[in-house]
Amino acid sequence: MAHDTAEAPAGYPHGARATHEVINQVPALAGHDVAADQALLTAVTAQDAAWVLPELHELGRTAGSAEAIELGRLANQHEPVLRSHDRFGNRIDEVEFHPAWHQLMATAVRHGLHAAPWASDRPGAHVARAAKFYVWTQAEAGHGCPISMTYAVVPSLRHAPELSARYEPLLTAGDYDPVLRQPDTKPGLLAGMAMTEKQGGSDVRANTTTAVPAGDGSYLITGHKWFCSAPMCDIFLVLAQTTEGLSCFMLPRVLPDGSRNAMRLQRLKDKLGNRSNASAEVEYDSAVAWPVGEPGRGVATIIEMVSSTRLDCLTGSAAGIRQVAVEAAHHTGHRQAFGRLLIDQPAMTAVIADLALESEAATALAFRLVGAADRAARGNAAEAALLRLALPAAKHWVCKRAPAVTAEALECLGGNGYVEESVLPRLYRDAPVNSVWEGSGNVTALDLLRAIGRSPGSLEALRAELDLSAGADHRLDRAVAALWRELADVAAADPAAAQYQARRLTGMLTVTLQAALLVRHGPAAVSDAFCATRLGETGGLGGPGQPFGILPGGLDLPALVERVTPASTR
Repeated sequence: MAHDTAEAPAGYPHGARATHEVINQVPALAGHDVAADQALLTAVTAQDAAWVLPELHELGRTAGSAEAIELGRLANQHEPVLRSHDRFGNRIDEVEFHPAWHQLMATAVRHGLHAAPWASDRPGAHVARAAKFYVWTQAEAGHGCPISMTYAVVPSLRHAPELSARYEPLLTAGDYDPVLRQPDTKPGLLAGMAMTEKQGGSDVRANTTTAVPAGDGSYLITGHKWFCSAPMCDIFLVLAQTTEGLSCFMLPRVLPDGSRNAMRLQRLKDKLGNRSNASAEVEYDSAVAWPVGEPGRGVATIIEMVSSTRLDCLTGSAAGIRQVAVEAAHHTGHRQAFGRLLIDQPAMTAVIADLALESEAATALAFRLVGAADRAARGNAAEAALLRLALPAAKHWVCKRAPAVTAEALECLGGNGYVEESVLPRLYRDAPVNSVWEGSGNVTALDLLRAIGRSPGSLEALRAELDLSAGADHRLDRAVAALWRELADVAAADPAAAQYQARRLTGMLTVTLQAALLVRHGPAAVSDAFCATRLGETGGLGGPGQPFGILPGGLDLPALVERVTPASTR
Protein backbone atom coordinates (compact mmCIF):
# COMPACT_ATOMS: atom_id res chain seq x y z
CA MET A 1 0.00 0.00 0.00
CA ALA A 2 1.11 3.55 -0.61
CA HIS A 3 1.58 4.42 3.02
CA ASP A 4 3.83 1.37 3.53
CA THR A 5 6.40 2.71 1.06
CA ALA A 6 6.23 6.43 1.98
CA GLU A 7 9.61 7.88 2.81
CA ALA A 8 10.08 8.86 6.43
CA PRO A 9 11.14 12.43 7.20
CA ALA A 10 14.84 13.14 7.71
CA GLY A 11 16.05 11.91 11.06
CA TYR A 12 13.97 8.72 11.17
CA PRO A 13 15.90 5.45 11.54
CA HIS A 14 16.51 3.51 8.32
CA GLY A 15 13.44 1.52 7.42
CA ALA A 16 11.14 3.47 9.69
CA ARG A 17 8.12 5.30 8.37
CA ALA A 18 6.22 8.34 9.56
CA THR A 19 2.92 7.55 11.24
CA HIS A 20 1.84 11.15 11.84
CA GLU A 21 2.73 14.77 11.29
CA VAL A 22 3.85 16.83 14.29
CA ILE A 23 1.51 19.81 14.48
CA ASN A 24 0.09 22.16 17.14
CA GLN A 25 3.22 21.95 19.30
CA VAL A 26 4.48 25.19 20.80
CA PRO A 27 7.90 26.50 19.72
CA ALA A 28 10.49 26.88 22.45
CA LEU A 29 10.42 30.22 24.24
CA ALA A 30 13.91 31.42 23.38
CA GLY A 31 15.50 34.39 21.66
CA HIS A 32 13.56 37.04 23.58
CA ASP A 33 14.55 39.88 25.91
CA VAL A 34 13.63 38.92 29.47
CA ALA A 35 13.97 42.60 30.44
CA ALA A 36 11.20 43.59 28.00
CA ASP A 37 8.90 43.72 31.01
CA GLN A 38 6.94 46.94 31.31
CA ALA A 39 6.27 46.51 35.01
CA LEU A 40 10.00 46.07 35.66
CA LEU A 41 11.04 48.98 33.47
CA THR A 42 8.48 51.29 35.07
CA ALA A 43 9.58 50.30 38.57
CA VAL A 44 13.30 50.66 37.83
CA THR A 45 12.73 54.12 36.39
CA ALA A 46 10.55 55.18 39.34
CA GLN A 47 13.24 54.03 41.79
CA ASP A 48 16.12 56.14 40.42
CA ALA A 49 17.83 53.51 38.25
CA ALA A 50 16.85 54.31 34.66
CA TRP A 51 20.58 54.55 33.94
CA VAL A 52 20.87 50.74 34.10
CA LEU A 53 18.36 50.07 31.30
CA PRO A 54 20.89 49.55 28.45
CA GLU A 55 22.81 46.96 30.47
CA LEU A 56 19.55 45.45 31.70
CA HIS A 57 18.34 44.83 28.16
CA GLU A 58 21.72 43.36 27.23
CA LEU A 59 21.47 40.96 30.15
CA GLY A 60 17.82 40.29 29.33
CA ARG A 61 18.68 39.20 25.81
CA THR A 62 21.36 36.91 27.22
CA ALA A 63 18.94 35.45 29.78
CA GLY A 64 16.37 34.76 27.07
CA SER A 65 18.82 33.12 24.70
CA ALA A 66 18.78 29.41 23.92
CA GLU A 67 22.32 29.19 25.26
CA ALA A 68 21.41 30.53 28.71
CA ILE A 69 18.31 28.35 28.88
CA GLU A 70 20.50 25.33 28.17
CA LEU A 71 22.93 26.38 30.92
CA GLY A 72 20.04 26.43 33.35
CA ARG A 73 18.94 22.98 32.29
CA LEU A 74 22.43 21.52 32.59
CA ALA A 75 23.11 23.09 35.99
CA ASN A 76 20.01 21.37 37.35
CA GLN A 77 20.46 18.11 35.46
CA HIS A 78 24.03 17.71 36.81
CA GLU A 79 23.68 18.53 40.49
CA PRO A 80 26.60 19.47 42.77
CA VAL A 81 28.59 16.61 44.25
CA LEU A 82 30.43 16.60 47.59
CA ARG A 83 34.06 15.54 47.44
CA SER A 84 34.97 15.04 51.09
CA HIS A 85 38.40 13.50 50.38
CA ASP A 86 40.89 13.45 47.54
CA ARG A 87 42.13 10.19 46.03
CA PHE A 88 44.95 10.01 48.57
CA GLY A 89 42.59 10.14 51.53
CA ASN A 90 43.16 13.80 52.45
CA ARG A 91 40.13 15.69 53.69
CA ILE A 92 39.30 18.44 51.17
CA ASP A 93 35.57 19.23 51.71
CA GLU A 94 34.96 20.58 48.23
CA VAL A 95 31.78 20.79 46.14
CA GLU A 96 32.04 19.93 42.47
CA PHE A 97 29.76 21.74 40.00
CA HIS A 98 28.98 21.29 36.33
CA PRO A 99 30.64 23.87 34.04
CA ALA A 100 27.19 25.34 33.31
CA TRP A 101 26.94 26.45 36.93
CA HIS A 102 30.24 28.29 36.69
CA GLN A 103 29.16 30.02 33.48
CA LEU A 104 25.96 31.23 35.15
CA MET A 105 27.93 32.43 38.17
CA ALA A 106 30.55 34.20 36.07
CA THR A 107 27.86 36.16 34.21
CA ALA A 108 26.16 37.11 37.47
CA VAL A 109 29.36 38.37 39.06
CA ARG A 110 30.55 40.15 35.92
CA HIS A 111 27.30 42.15 35.87
CA GLY A 112 27.55 42.98 39.59
CA LEU A 113 24.57 40.95 40.81
CA HIS A 114 26.53 40.17 43.98
CA ALA A 115 27.95 42.88 46.25
CA ALA A 116 28.84 45.52 43.65
CA PRO A 117 26.32 48.19 44.84
CA TRP A 118 28.11 48.51 48.18
CA ALA A 119 31.07 49.99 46.32
CA SER A 120 28.92 52.70 44.72
CA ASP A 121 27.30 55.87 46.03
CA ARG A 122 25.20 56.27 42.90
CA PRO A 123 21.47 56.67 43.63
CA GLY A 124 19.62 53.58 42.48
CA ALA A 125 22.68 51.28 42.63
CA HIS A 126 20.83 48.68 44.70
CA VAL A 127 17.78 48.96 42.44
CA ALA A 128 19.94 48.40 39.36
CA ARG A 129 21.52 45.37 40.97
CA ALA A 130 18.09 43.95 41.95
CA ALA A 131 16.79 44.47 38.41
CA LYS A 132 19.68 42.48 36.99
CA PHE A 133 19.14 39.80 39.65
CA TYR A 134 15.44 39.67 38.66
CA VAL A 135 16.30 39.27 34.98
CA TRP A 136 19.26 36.89 35.17
CA THR A 137 17.77 34.48 37.70
CA GLN A 138 15.02 33.80 35.17
CA ALA A 139 17.72 31.93 33.25
CA GLU A 140 18.34 29.79 36.38
CA ALA A 141 17.33 30.62 39.93
CA GLY A 142 19.49 28.28 42.02
CA HIS A 143 22.77 30.11 41.53
CA GLY A 144 21.10 33.21 42.94
CA CYS A 145 21.73 31.84 46.45
CA PRO A 146 25.51 32.48 46.71
CA ILE A 147 25.01 35.71 44.76
CA SER A 148 22.42 36.84 47.31
CA MET A 149 24.53 35.72 50.29
CA THR A 150 27.50 37.72 49.01
CA TYR A 151 25.34 40.80 48.56
CA ALA A 152 23.91 40.49 52.04
CA VAL A 153 27.12 39.87 53.99
CA VAL A 154 28.63 43.32 53.45
CA PRO A 155 26.51 45.45 55.83
CA SER A 156 26.98 42.91 58.62
CA LEU A 157 30.72 42.61 57.99
CA ARG A 158 31.03 46.37 58.42
CA HIS A 159 30.50 45.79 62.16
CA ALA A 160 34.13 44.60 62.08
CA PRO A 161 35.93 47.49 60.33
CA GLU A 162 39.28 45.72 59.98
CA LEU A 163 37.67 42.65 58.39
CA SER A 164 35.51 44.86 56.18
CA ALA A 165 38.51 46.85 54.95
CA ARG A 166 40.30 43.61 54.12
CA TYR A 167 37.50 41.65 52.46
CA GLU A 168 34.92 44.11 51.16
CA PRO A 169 36.96 45.13 48.07
CA LEU A 170 37.20 41.44 47.15
CA LEU A 171 33.50 40.81 47.81
CA THR A 172 32.50 43.71 45.55
CA ALA A 173 34.96 42.84 42.77
CA GLY A 174 33.61 41.69 39.41
CA ASP A 175 35.77 38.56 39.16
CA TYR A 176 34.42 35.06 39.70
CA ASP A 177 37.04 32.60 40.97
CA PRO A 178 35.63 29.25 42.17
CA VAL A 179 39.01 27.80 43.19
CA LEU A 180 39.32 27.24 46.93
CA ARG A 181 42.40 29.05 48.23
CA GLN A 182 43.52 31.72 50.67
CA PRO A 183 41.04 34.63 50.28
CA ASP A 184 43.63 37.41 50.03
CA THR A 185 45.18 35.74 46.97
CA LYS A 186 41.93 35.68 44.95
CA PRO A 187 40.60 38.38 42.59
CA GLY A 188 37.08 38.06 44.02
CA LEU A 189 35.25 36.35 46.87
CA LEU A 190 31.85 34.85 47.58
CA ALA A 191 30.21 34.68 51.00
CA GLY A 192 27.72 32.40 52.70
CA MET A 193 26.16 32.07 56.13
CA ALA A 194 25.48 29.35 58.66
CA MET A 195 22.91 29.95 61.40
CA THR A 196 20.45 27.04 61.55
CA GLU A 197 21.06 24.08 63.87
CA LYS A 198 19.20 20.80 64.30
CA GLN A 199 17.53 21.67 67.56
CA GLY A 200 16.72 25.31 66.84
CA GLY A 201 15.66 26.03 63.28
CA SER A 202 14.53 29.64 63.24
CA ASP A 203 15.11 29.82 67.01
CA VAL A 204 18.80 30.63 66.68
CA ARG A 205 19.08 31.54 70.36
CA ALA A 206 18.77 27.79 71.03
CA ASN A 207 22.04 27.22 69.13
CA THR A 208 24.67 25.13 70.89
CA THR A 209 27.71 25.77 68.68
CA THR A 210 30.38 27.41 70.86
CA ALA A 211 33.23 29.86 70.31
CA VAL A 212 36.18 30.25 72.69
CA PRO A 213 38.97 32.84 72.46
CA ALA A 214 42.18 31.58 70.89
CA GLY A 215 44.27 34.28 72.56
CA ASP A 216 45.25 36.13 69.38
CA GLY A 217 41.95 37.91 68.65
CA SER A 218 40.47 34.94 66.85
CA TYR A 219 38.04 32.34 68.24
CA LEU A 220 37.80 28.58 67.89
CA ILE A 221 34.35 27.38 66.87
CA THR A 222 33.08 23.90 67.65
CA GLY A 223 29.65 22.50 66.83
CA HIS A 224 27.37 21.94 63.88
CA LYS A 225 25.03 23.68 61.46
CA TRP A 226 22.03 21.87 60.01
CA PHE A 227 21.84 24.17 56.98
CA CYS A 228 24.84 26.01 55.59
CA SER A 229 23.89 28.07 52.57
CA ALA A 230 26.33 27.88 49.65
CA PRO A 231 29.10 25.87 51.42
CA MET A 232 31.49 26.32 48.48
CA CYS A 233 31.93 30.03 49.28
CA ASP A 234 35.14 31.61 50.56
CA ILE A 235 33.94 33.17 53.83
CA PHE A 236 30.91 32.74 56.07
CA LEU A 237 29.07 34.55 58.81
CA VAL A 238 28.44 32.08 61.62
CA LEU A 239 26.55 32.34 64.90
CA ALA A 240 28.05 30.72 68.00
CA GLN A 241 27.64 30.94 71.77
CA THR A 242 30.26 32.78 73.85
CA THR A 243 30.32 33.69 77.54
CA GLU A 244 28.55 36.94 76.55
CA GLY A 245 25.84 35.09 74.61
CA LEU A 246 25.11 34.40 70.96
CA SER A 247 27.74 36.17 68.83
CA CYS A 248 28.58 36.58 65.16
CA PHE A 249 31.84 35.51 63.52
CA MET A 250 33.51 35.58 60.12
CA LEU A 251 34.88 32.14 59.26
CA PRO A 252 37.06 31.54 56.15
CA ARG A 253 37.28 28.22 54.35
CA VAL A 254 41.05 28.67 53.94
CA LEU A 255 43.23 30.17 56.66
CA PRO A 256 45.85 32.89 56.13
CA ASP A 257 48.63 30.28 56.04
CA GLY A 258 46.89 28.48 53.18
CA SER A 259 45.68 25.50 55.23
CA ARG A 260 42.05 24.32 55.20
CA ASN A 261 39.97 25.52 58.12
CA ALA A 262 38.30 22.85 60.27
CA MET A 263 34.92 23.26 58.54
CA ARG A 264 33.77 19.77 57.58
CA LEU A 265 31.01 19.28 55.01
CA GLN A 266 29.12 16.24 56.28
CA ARG A 267 26.67 15.89 53.40
CA LEU A 268 24.75 17.94 50.88
CA LYS A 269 21.03 18.35 51.43
CA ASP A 270 18.71 16.44 49.10
CA LYS A 271 16.26 19.29 48.52
CA LEU A 272 12.87 19.54 46.87
CA GLY A 273 14.08 22.28 44.54
CA ASN A 274 16.98 24.70 44.25
CA ARG A 275 18.89 21.61 43.23
CA SER A 276 21.61 23.29 41.18
CA ASN A 277 22.77 24.99 44.38
CA ALA A 278 24.54 23.20 47.22
CA SER A 279 23.31 23.36 50.81
CA ALA A 280 25.21 21.39 53.42
CA GLU A 281 25.35 20.07 56.95
CA VAL A 282 28.56 21.30 58.53
CA GLU A 283 30.69 20.34 61.52
CA TYR A 284 33.25 22.71 63.07
CA ASP A 285 36.15 21.23 65.03
CA SER A 286 37.95 24.23 66.56
CA ALA A 287 37.53 26.14 63.30
CA VAL A 288 39.20 29.55 63.33
CA ALA A 289 36.96 32.62 63.06
CA TRP A 290 37.05 36.32 63.88
CA PRO A 291 34.36 38.25 65.77
CA VAL A 292 31.96 40.53 63.90
CA GLY A 293 30.06 43.08 66.00
CA GLU A 294 29.67 43.17 69.76
CA PRO A 295 29.95 39.90 71.71
CA GLY A 296 26.52 38.65 72.72
CA ARG A 297 24.78 40.64 69.97
CA GLY A 298 25.05 38.13 67.16
CA VAL A 299 21.41 38.36 66.13
CA ALA A 300 21.52 42.15 65.96
CA THR A 301 24.68 41.94 63.86
CA ILE A 302 23.48 39.38 61.37
CA ILE A 303 19.94 40.78 61.07
CA GLU A 304 21.15 43.28 58.47
CA MET A 305 22.20 40.34 56.35
CA VAL A 306 18.77 38.79 56.81
CA SER A 307 17.09 42.00 55.67
CA SER A 308 19.07 41.99 52.43
CA THR A 309 18.45 38.32 51.74
CA ARG A 310 14.74 38.81 52.43
CA LEU A 311 14.74 41.47 49.74
CA ASP A 312 16.24 38.95 47.36
CA CYS A 313 13.65 36.34 48.35
CA LEU A 314 10.96 38.88 47.48
CA THR A 315 12.65 39.94 44.23
CA GLY A 316 13.37 36.32 43.29
CA SER A 317 9.74 35.32 43.84
CA ALA A 318 8.59 38.28 41.75
CA ALA A 319 10.97 37.11 39.01
CA GLY A 320 9.62 33.57 39.24
CA ILE A 321 6.04 34.79 39.03
CA ARG A 322 6.90 36.84 35.95
CA GLN A 323 8.68 33.90 34.31
CA VAL A 324 5.84 31.42 34.70
CA ALA A 325 3.26 33.98 33.58
CA VAL A 326 5.30 34.57 30.41
CA GLU A 327 5.68 30.82 29.84
CA ALA A 328 1.90 30.37 30.15
CA ALA A 329 1.15 33.30 27.84
CA HIS A 330 3.64 32.03 25.26
CA HIS A 331 2.19 28.53 25.29
CA THR A 332 -1.44 29.58 25.08
CA GLY A 333 -0.57 32.07 22.33
CA HIS A 334 0.55 29.18 20.10
CA ARG A 335 -1.48 26.17 21.17
CA GLN A 336 -4.89 25.52 19.60
CA ALA A 337 -7.84 23.64 21.06
CA PHE A 338 -11.32 23.30 19.66
CA GLY A 339 -10.42 25.33 16.61
CA ARG A 340 -8.99 28.40 18.32
CA LEU A 341 -5.85 29.51 20.07
CA LEU A 342 -6.10 28.87 23.78
CA ILE A 343 -5.37 32.49 24.61
CA ASP A 344 -8.39 33.64 22.58
CA GLN A 345 -10.80 31.51 24.59
CA PRO A 346 -12.41 33.56 27.38
CA ALA A 347 -11.71 31.15 30.23
CA MET A 348 -8.00 31.03 29.39
CA THR A 349 -7.80 34.75 28.72
CA ALA A 350 -9.05 35.33 32.26
CA VAL A 351 -6.46 32.98 33.76
CA ILE A 352 -3.51 34.54 31.92
CA ALA A 353 -4.78 38.04 32.77
CA ASP A 354 -5.00 37.05 36.44
CA LEU A 355 -1.43 35.71 36.41
CA ALA A 356 -0.35 38.95 34.77
CA LEU A 357 -1.93 40.95 37.60
CA GLU A 358 -0.06 38.90 40.16
CA SER A 359 3.20 39.55 38.34
CA GLU A 360 2.59 43.29 37.97
CA ALA A 361 1.85 43.68 41.67
CA ALA A 362 4.76 41.55 42.89
CA THR A 363 7.24 43.42 40.71
CA ALA A 364 5.96 46.88 41.62
CA LEU A 365 6.17 46.17 45.35
CA ALA A 366 9.52 44.38 45.24
CA PHE A 367 11.19 47.31 43.53
CA ARG A 368 9.52 49.91 45.71
CA LEU A 369 11.10 48.18 48.70
CA VAL A 370 14.46 47.78 46.99
CA GLY A 371 14.26 51.51 46.33
CA ALA A 372 13.57 52.06 50.03
CA ALA A 373 16.64 49.96 50.87
CA ASP A 374 18.72 51.96 48.40
CA ARG A 375 17.71 55.25 49.99
CA ALA A 376 18.03 53.84 53.51
CA ALA A 377 21.62 52.84 52.72
CA ARG A 378 22.25 56.52 51.99
CA GLY A 379 20.76 57.66 55.29
CA ASN A 380 17.04 58.15 54.61
CA ALA A 381 15.40 57.25 57.94
CA ALA A 382 11.81 57.38 56.66
CA GLU A 383 12.62 54.88 53.91
CA ALA A 384 14.36 52.63 56.44
CA ALA A 385 11.24 52.78 58.60
CA LEU A 386 8.97 51.84 55.69
CA LEU A 387 11.25 48.95 54.82
CA ARG A 388 11.23 47.67 58.40
CA LEU A 389 7.44 47.38 58.37
CA ALA A 390 6.67 46.42 54.79
CA LEU A 391 9.48 43.97 54.01
CA PRO A 392 8.43 41.12 56.35
CA ALA A 393 4.83 41.46 55.17
CA ALA A 394 5.75 41.53 51.48
CA LYS A 395 8.24 38.69 51.82
CA HIS A 396 5.57 36.63 53.58
CA TRP A 397 2.80 37.29 51.07
CA VAL A 398 4.54 37.36 47.69
CA CYS A 399 6.72 34.33 48.42
CA LYS A 400 3.61 32.37 49.41
CA ARG A 401 1.82 33.44 46.24
CA ALA A 402 4.63 32.17 44.00
CA PRO A 403 3.86 28.41 44.32
CA ALA A 404 0.17 29.01 43.64
CA VAL A 405 0.93 31.12 40.57
CA THR A 406 3.41 28.54 39.31
CA ALA A 407 0.91 25.69 39.74
CA GLU A 408 -1.70 27.61 37.73
CA ALA A 409 0.81 28.45 35.00
CA LEU A 410 1.86 24.81 34.79
CA GLU A 411 -1.77 23.81 34.33
CA CYS A 412 -2.05 26.23 31.40
CA LEU A 413 0.45 23.99 29.59
CA GLY A 414 -1.47 20.84 30.51
CA GLY A 415 0.51 17.63 30.23
CA ASN A 416 3.25 19.45 28.32
CA GLY A 417 3.91 21.46 31.47
CA TYR A 418 4.01 18.40 33.71
CA VAL A 419 6.86 16.59 31.99
CA GLU A 420 10.50 17.23 32.75
CA GLU A 421 11.29 18.46 29.22
CA SER A 422 9.38 21.59 30.23
CA VAL A 423 10.96 24.17 32.52
CA LEU A 424 7.75 24.33 34.58
CA PRO A 425 8.48 21.32 36.86
CA ARG A 426 11.79 22.89 37.85
CA LEU A 427 10.16 26.25 38.49
CA TYR A 428 7.41 24.53 40.50
CA ARG A 429 9.96 22.79 42.72
CA ASP A 430 11.91 26.02 43.12
CA ALA A 431 8.88 28.18 43.94
CA PRO A 432 8.45 27.39 47.68
CA VAL A 433 12.06 27.95 48.70
CA ASN A 434 11.88 31.74 49.11
CA SER A 435 8.98 31.32 51.50
CA VAL A 436 11.09 28.99 53.66
CA TRP A 437 14.37 30.91 53.51
CA GLU A 438 15.09 33.89 55.76
CA GLY A 439 12.06 33.41 57.95
CA SER A 440 9.15 31.20 57.01
CA GLY A 441 5.51 32.31 57.23
CA ASN A 442 4.98 32.62 60.96
CA VAL A 443 8.45 34.11 61.52
CA THR A 444 7.84 36.93 59.05
CA ALA A 445 4.28 37.53 60.26
CA LEU A 446 5.49 37.85 63.84
CA ASP A 447 8.32 40.10 62.69
CA LEU A 448 5.67 42.41 61.27
CA LEU A 449 4.10 42.60 64.73
CA ARG A 450 7.48 43.45 66.24
CA ALA A 451 7.90 46.26 63.72
CA ILE A 452 4.51 47.67 64.67
CA GLY A 453 5.31 47.52 68.37
CA ARG A 454 8.93 48.64 68.34
CA SER A 455 9.19 50.95 65.32
CA PRO A 456 6.44 53.55 65.63
CA GLY A 457 8.03 55.56 62.83
CA SER A 458 7.23 52.69 60.49
CA LEU A 459 3.50 53.33 60.72
CA GLU A 460 4.03 56.99 59.88
CA ALA A 461 6.14 56.01 56.90
CA LEU A 462 3.42 53.63 55.74
CA ARG A 463 0.80 56.34 56.10
CA ALA A 464 2.90 58.76 54.06
CA GLU A 465 3.34 56.14 51.33
CA LEU A 466 -0.38 55.33 51.13
CA ASP A 467 -1.37 59.00 51.21
CA LEU A 468 0.36 59.44 47.83
CA SER A 469 -2.50 57.54 46.18
CA ALA A 470 -5.36 58.86 48.29
CA GLY A 471 -8.47 59.67 46.26
CA ALA A 472 -7.24 57.96 43.10
CA ASP A 473 -9.52 54.92 43.43
CA HIS A 474 -12.47 54.52 45.79
CA ARG A 475 -11.79 50.81 46.25
CA LEU A 476 -8.24 51.55 47.33
CA ASP A 477 -9.45 54.24 49.73
CA ARG A 478 -11.74 51.67 51.37
CA ALA A 479 -8.90 49.17 51.56
CA VAL A 480 -6.61 51.72 53.22
CA ALA A 481 -9.28 52.53 55.80
CA ALA A 482 -9.77 48.81 56.47
CA LEU A 483 -6.01 48.35 56.87
CA TRP A 484 -5.80 51.11 59.47
CA ARG A 485 -8.68 49.57 61.40
CA GLU A 486 -6.91 46.23 61.33
CA LEU A 487 -3.66 47.79 62.49
CA ALA A 488 -5.46 49.49 65.36
CA ASP A 489 -7.14 46.21 66.35
CA VAL A 490 -3.81 44.38 66.33
CA ALA A 491 -2.12 47.10 68.37
CA ALA A 492 -4.89 46.92 70.99
CA ALA A 493 -5.09 43.12 71.10
CA ASP A 494 -3.42 40.90 73.68
CA PRO A 495 -0.31 39.09 72.36
CA ALA A 496 -2.09 35.81 71.57
CA ALA A 497 -4.87 37.53 69.63
CA ALA A 498 -2.36 39.70 67.78
CA GLN A 499 -0.42 36.61 66.70
CA TYR A 500 -3.64 35.03 65.49
CA GLN A 501 -4.28 38.07 63.27
CA ALA A 502 -0.69 38.43 62.05
CA ARG A 503 -0.98 36.42 58.84
CA ARG A 504 -4.15 38.22 57.79
CA LEU A 505 -2.43 41.52 58.45
CA THR A 506 0.52 40.64 56.22
CA GLY A 507 -1.89 40.03 53.36
CA MET A 508 -3.88 43.20 53.90
CA LEU A 509 -0.77 45.36 54.15
CA THR A 510 0.91 43.82 51.12
CA VAL A 511 -2.10 43.87 48.81
CA THR A 512 -3.01 47.42 49.80
CA LEU A 513 0.54 48.61 49.11
CA GLN A 514 0.53 46.79 45.78
CA ALA A 515 -2.74 48.45 44.80
CA ALA A 516 -1.42 51.87 45.82
CA LEU A 517 1.70 51.43 43.69
CA LEU A 518 -0.25 50.21 40.66
CA VAL A 519 -2.70 53.12 40.94
CA ARG A 520 0.25 55.52 40.93
CA HIS A 521 2.54 53.89 38.38
CA GLY A 522 0.63 51.28 36.39
CA PRO A 523 -1.60 51.67 33.36
CA ALA A 524 -5.32 52.05 34.03
CA ALA A 525 -6.10 48.53 32.77
CA VAL A 526 -3.76 47.04 35.38
CA SER A 527 -4.71 49.18 38.37
CA ASP A 528 -8.45 48.89 37.66
CA ALA A 529 -8.30 45.11 37.37
CA PHE A 530 -6.14 44.75 40.47
CA CYS A 531 -8.40 46.89 42.63
CA ALA A 532 -11.47 45.09 41.30
CA THR A 533 -10.09 41.62 41.98
CA ARG A 534 -7.80 41.99 45.00
CA LEU A 535 -9.42 44.55 47.27
CA GLY A 536 -12.99 43.33 47.56
CA GLU A 537 -16.14 45.39 47.80
CA THR A 538 -15.70 46.32 51.45
CA GLY A 539 -11.96 46.98 51.45
CA GLY A 540 -9.31 44.79 53.01
CA LEU A 541 -8.22 41.42 51.66
CA GLY A 542 -10.45 40.12 48.92
CA GLY A 543 -9.75 38.24 45.71
CA PRO A 544 -6.37 36.60 46.39
CA GLY A 545 -8.00 33.80 48.37
CA GLN A 546 -9.91 32.48 45.37
CA PRO A 547 -8.70 30.46 42.37
CA PHE A 548 -7.15 32.29 39.45
CA GLY A 549 -9.31 33.29 36.50
CA ILE A 550 -12.41 34.32 38.48
CA LEU A 551 -12.67 37.91 37.30
CA PRO A 552 -15.56 40.36 37.12
CA GLY A 553 -16.77 41.65 33.77
CA GLY A 554 -15.76 44.95 32.23
CA LEU A 555 -11.97 44.56 32.59
CA ASP A 556 -9.50 45.10 29.76
CA LEU A 557 -8.12 41.56 29.77
CA PRO A 558 -6.31 41.71 26.40
CA ALA A 559 -4.24 44.63 27.69
CA LEU A 560 -3.19 42.55 30.69
CA VAL A 561 -2.36 39.52 28.56
CA GLU A 562 -0.22 41.60 26.23
CA ARG A 563 1.99 42.68 29.15
CA VAL A 564 3.11 39.10 29.82
CA THR A 565 3.27 37.98 26.19
CA PRO A 566 6.82 37.97 24.77
CA ALA A 567 7.25 39.77 21.49
CA SER A 568 8.03 36.49 19.73
CA THR A 569 4.50 35.29 20.50
CA ARG A 570 2.58 38.39 19.48
